[in-house]
Amino acid sequence: MAGHMSVLPYRCYLLALLAIAGAVFTTPATAFVWRKGNQLLRDDGSVFLFNGFNAYWMIVEAAASPSPEASRVSTAFREAAAAGLSVCRTMAFNDGGELALQQSPGVYNENVFKALDFVVSEAKNQGFHLIMPLVNNWNALGGRAQYVKWARAAGENVSTDDDFYTNPTIKQYYKNHVLKVLTRVNTYTNVAYRDDPTIMAWQLINEPRCFADISGRTLTAWVQEMAAYTKSVDKNHLLGTGMEGFYGSSTPDKIQRYNPVAYQAGTDFITAHQVNEIDFTSVHIYPDKWLPQGPQQSEENQIAFMRQYLWSHSNDSMKVLQKPMVVGEFGNNRMNPDFSEQLRNNYYSAVYDTIYRIASVSYSLGGGMFWQLFPEGMENYDDGFGIVLPQNPSVAAIMKKHSDDMRALAGRA
Repeated sequence: MAGHMSVLPYRCYLLALLAIAGAVFTTPATAFVWRKGNQLLRDDGSVFLFNGFNAYWMIVEAAASPSPEASRVSTAFREAAAAGLSVCRTMAFNDGGELALQQSPGVYNENVFKALDFVVSEAKNQGFHLIMPLVNNWNALGGRAQYVKWARAAGENVSTDDDFYTNPTIKQYYKNHVLKVLTRVNTYTNVAYRDDPTIMAWQLINEPRCFADISGRTLTAWVQEMAAYTKSVDKNHLLGTGMEGFYGSSTPDKIQRYNPVAYQAGTDFITAHQVNEIDFTSVHIYPDKWLPQGPQQSEENQIAFMRQYLWSHSNDSMKVLQKPMVVGEFGNNRMNPDFSEQLRNNYYSAVYDTIYRIASVSYSLGGGMFWQLFPEGMENYDDGFGIVLPQNPSVAAIMKKHSDDMRALAGRA
């Protein structure tokens, strides 16, 4: 059984899969992904469905290594390809702090930018598309807090991190970053990021929240302004919000039914995704973090909440917003008291089953990306959600099956 395969036999299994998948996944991604109505499409008009992963660490690892080529980025893509994965969500930012891309407003570290160039180039060479958030809600890699610190140091009257969404100076800092990244000419490919079909989509921000206005109106206004600006710079690529999917004041009944314990984070899934320039809806799903006493909730309750959450948001995406949906993150934390590989595998299987069933309805759910993938030797980056595929053959087999199922489903569209 796959769950009892040793690491050594799995390495052989991995190499075999690489050989099989090579013709498909090592061909450079040469076509943009675009949308028509509530579907993601390839340039030839065929439906685009995928299975993917998160790897926030790529810019950091590529910059910290003696050279980007010596980093573990290439290994991650090779191992992901063996599991049939074809989309990677990774960060197009690192603000302030050690190995920062943006050292201060408008000041960039060229060596770190070259590291990001390598990530994009290597994705292209190994046949992956990228989804790339442009800033973080959280403090990791700088985030909103760093922008507010910069503004405060410049003499701006800012009091909380939520001023990120309203302060004119901070908003200009953000727009400048968008312009810098999107117009960057890759030193490996000589192609500007905004012209590179390797990049599937930009996301405005990873997991935005705004507690200064829990109605969601402030954040929606920010999305409207920044989405319009981003599209003015780059009309080639899809654009998403990067949201977790929490409902807001426009749908009070759904706050009670689908937000964890009626939680309001200052986001509004509906109004933010009604913005014309936003091409697809974004949701994340973490019942073990969100539900009351989440890790102590039964496996059945966690899976039931996940299914309800994804179906509700997919129905809204299809019928209300008429846009495709992407599951930007899901995972299972091995630091949970009752963690076991079997429970994790059951959860991954349930998420993949739900994604497949929703995608089967009208091909409107493009795919999902687990949080998160690591090659071996990166334990210092791990937050408890990391999966090293050669060390976890049972979940790798589950991923491969789902990848094959999504590819077959797209072929029937």
